[in-house]
Amino acid sequence: MKEVEIQTRERTQFVDITEAVREAVEEAGALDGVATVFVPHTTAGITINENADPDVVRDMKSVLDRLVPWRGDYLHGEGNTAAHVKSSLMGSSVNVIVSSGRPQLGVWQSIWFCEFDGPRSRKVLIQFHKG
Repeated sequence: MKEVEIQTRERTQFVDITEAVREAVEEAGALDGVATVFVPHTTAGITINENADPDVVRDMKSVLDRLVPWRGDYLHGEGNTAAHVKSSLMGSSVNVIVSSGRPQLGVWQSIWFCEFDGPRSRKVLIQFHKG
């Protein structure tokens, strides 16, 4: 397993971690199998989506803010209920097929760490499973 440190600088921020996943797969000597990318935080998530047009990430943030506004009839005492809900909507892990030592992503796809309660110091765990 490899642990990757991420320092976010905004309350809501998407960080492309595709290269870190590629490096973890390479370091594991992985040829064929699956890489699991896991976020061990309750106010952050992970997703796979487009990397070519930055407006896609901007739009995803905008839609999430409309779906789950920061102010609402929330009971959680820390004031970050929206971050918890957004984290659950995005999910805490993704699995990526690895073939011939390379994560099999589409031409426009990247793996995104999703910060919803930043800025913070975070970590992502990457585990390779042989096929």
